[in-house]
Amino acid sequence: MIEFEAVSKTYPGGSVAVEEFSLTVPSHRTVALVGSSGSGKTTLLRMVNRMVEPTRGRVLIDGQNVQAGNAVSLRRSIGYVLQAGGLLPHRTVLDNVATVLRLNGLSRTPARQKAAELMGRVGLDAGLARRYPGELSGGQQQRVGVARALAPDPNILLMDEPFGAVDPIVRRELQDELLRIQKELGKTIVFVTHDVDEAFRLGDEVVVLRDHGVVAQRGTPAEILAAPADDFVADFVGANRAERTLHTQTVGGRTIAVDGDGRPVGVMTS
Repeated sequence: MIEFEAVSKTYPGGSVAVEEFSLTVPSHRTVALVGSSGSGKTTLLRMVNRMVEPTRGRVLIDGQNVQAGNAVSLRRSIGYVLQAGGLLPHRTVLDNVATVLRLNGLSRTPARQKAAELMGRVGLDAGLARRYPGELSGGQQQRVGVARALAPDPNILLMDEPFGAVDPIVRRELQDELLRIQKELGKTIVFVTHDVDEAFRLGDEVVVLRDHGVVAQRGTPAEILAAPADDFVADFVGANRAERTLHTQTVGGRTIAVDGDGRPVGVMTS
């Protein structure tokens, strides 16, 4: 479980990134932080692994203040996936995945064996093991990044706009892969995105942020769509957009879901 207790972050010069943010992220759940630029979502994510230190307040993991221990040890115990993978360009795919395992003291051969297993888990062909990041597609690089984050078997996975740099088809595939992995492994995931549709698809809970980390609304995707807290949330999630206002029609004996513009979007099943 991750707890943010009234955390704030003010940078030198007086720039406020986050102000008095509090939130509990339940164990084994995916919580998506969604907001536009300036909402502080990445700053909040990086407070968990101490890449950013709060000016005030505390971040707790299972009741323990993250600032009480060693920052490097903390980071190596938490999976971290960022946009464009953040891979080491001079290392092969296999050695990129094995990086944290080696840093944690595992010898080269077992680290590579574990890395090869993880490549399979995230849908990477074994033939890619000896390639370098520059020889991979964007989607493949992101899969490597996910495999590397999962390598030390962390309880917590932090994901910072991880699928934002790939095309929509690959993005959907990566989302599917994450949903499958989460169903199998049950990690505690904090997922940062500016894409509300991605947040709704991946998050068990979604937190909509205003500027400086002010919580506009928190709830399940269904709760937020059904009852936006105010006009800001309604506009941000597009609650009144045509593609969100669905109704049904019967065509050829089947019930079809149709959006507000009359376009069919799916078939209803019992």
